[in-house]
Amino acid sequence: MAQPSPRQHESVAIVGAGVAGLACAVELLDRGVAIALYERGTHVGAEACSWYAGGMLAPWCEGESAEEPVVRLGQAAADWWERNTRAVVRQGTLVVAPSRDRAELRRFGQRTSQYREIDGEAIAHLEPDLAGRFSRGLFFDGEAHIDPRKAIAALAGEVAAKGGTIRFGSAVEPADLDAGLVLDCRGLAARDVLPELRGVKGEMLILRSDEIALARPVRLLHPRIPLYIVPRADGHFMVGATMIESSARRRVSARSVLELLGAAYALHPAFAEAEIVEIGTDARPAFPDNLPRLVRRGRVMHVNGLYRHGFLLGPALARMAADAVLHPETRPELLHDLAA
Repeated sequence: MAQPSPRQHESVAIVGAGVAGLACAVELLDRGVAIALYERGTHVGAEACSWYAGGMLAPWCEGESAEEPVVRLGQAAADWWERNTRAVVRQGTLVVAPSRDRAELRRFGQRTSQYREIDGEAIAHLEPDLAGRFSRGLFFDGEAHIDPRKAIAALAGEVAAKGGTIRFGSAVEPADLDAGLVLDCRGLAARDVLPELRGVKGEMLILRSDEIALARPVRLLHPRIPLYIVPRADGHFMVGATMIESSARRRVSARSVLELLGAAYALHPAFAEAEIVEIGTDARPAFPDNLPRLVRRGRVMHVNGLYRHGFLLGPALARMAADAVLHPETRPELLHDLAA
């Protein structure tokens, strides 16, 4: 059956204003397609799991555990976010491990690429506050990071500036919308029609300290709970994140908080005196292979399954969604067709 084209319709409706929905809106607007974006929350980020993301644009580091498409498709993310938000920090990623866990550093290097091995002196040059704490590390100088909350707010601003409409407080069902084409970007809320989706919970902390400064994300390797710390403005640090097979969106366990705080202390003892500003959690939508998908069913296309790679793969998935909308005869890499 021939798929509908936006040339036959006035606009495309998008449901969900998280990373996926906002990125799709920007891509379609840039290609001359009118959009209406429906969001059940009352403001940007109110219902989006991206509110608790690290915002690391780190395709080569993610290659340690992710599939090949994550590394390949994620390499264009930093340029896309810079073009649309002008808020990307390009300082690379530093990966370190305590001396007792040196084997973890070797293993990480064997599974990744595009880094250089550095010694303690080079670590101190990159991050003076870590001087003397680690003797070996890996530096991925081509990686970047972004503040997720500022980024999605900026993206919402881009949607409005380009003529798109965002309707907050709209708890709509994609199938009920009177639109020729609908992009369903609801995340875990779409499990009613995408039964393969599962939730993977991530817990995080935001700490504030005037005693330590970092210029870039630092990953501390540990056999049980690898940690990353991402610097934010005004002495704030995002510390994350656990990965728990669970769809629970609001419960943070005491054990996870203790593990995250302990790992932060292992990176630098100054974090013991840091203020705990926020404790947060949400469940990220994932398919069995942990790769995102475009699932096309009649006039509805589901854009989902970004897992822990929302900011890294959101731009690539949005480009593919826009390609599929504008050229229904094409088959983007992550497209799956289902019977209507």
